[in-house]
Amino acid sequence: MDLSMASELALAYRSGSQRARVVTEAWGADNLYCPNCPSPRLKRLRHNTKASDYRCPECGFWYQLKGQQSRIANQIVNGAFSAMTEAILNDRTPNFYFMQYELATWNVKNLLLIPSFAFPLSAIIKRNPLSSTARRAGWTGCNIALNRIPADARIYVVAEERATSESQVRAQFQRVKPLAQIDVAQRGWTLDVLTAIRALGKTEFTTDDAYRLVPQLKQLHPHNRHVREKIRQQLQVLRDSELLVHVARGHWRIT
Repeated sequence: MDLSMASELALAYRSGSQRARVVTEAWGADNLYCPNCPSPRLKRLRHNTKASDYRCPECGFWYQLKGQQSRIANQIVNGAFSAMTEAILNDRTPNFYFMQYELATWNVKNLLLIPSFAFPLSAIIKRNPLSSTARRAGWTGCNIALNRIPADARIYVVAEERATSESQVRAQFQRVKPLAQIDVAQRGWTLDVLTAIRALGKTEFTTDDAYRLVPQLKQLHPHNRHVREKIRQQLQVLRDSELLVHVARGHWRIT
């Protein structure tokens, strides 16, 4: 993977956002690959294709690339709140590549892959509507809270200007892919429980440890009155997805 982008493509444009779009998308067409299958390239889609920039020519997975100069932190600015939530509820979320680049050199510094099936509704933070004086008055955007996405599904393709091997990226992707088989109506709970368990900072934990997450999960699901029961259910779902191992009664291990 070549981390240098074709800066000369920016010379034809005045707008900073246009320059960034043209240069980053061209780099993606030359360097991005599919983590779901052996395809070494992604096909670039026509400009303004809704919610996607690339498609894998072999397996058909869709991808969107979002670039920024600032460091990839806990929250990423995204598009319309309603469009993103509807995409999650209807299982139509694209796989996202989040890129940090250095403008002075047009080099890729970090590139984070989040699979389409790893976005819970709790990770989509609604922004305030645009003011009445704005060109798109009333439009409501959203931020993506990366810290509400399981660490297992935050896959660094490039970390601090060092590319991860394709085999390792694909192995990480395949490890979490069983999440895609969980019904979308239930998957949000599964992802939220997995994220909360990861935050315990333990390789092995007990069911009682998981019950200590009840207040946190109640905040994310305020209308559910049976949070302890949901936790027990989701531990079994994660076990069936091979992301947890049931070691003994009330005792679990993260794989």
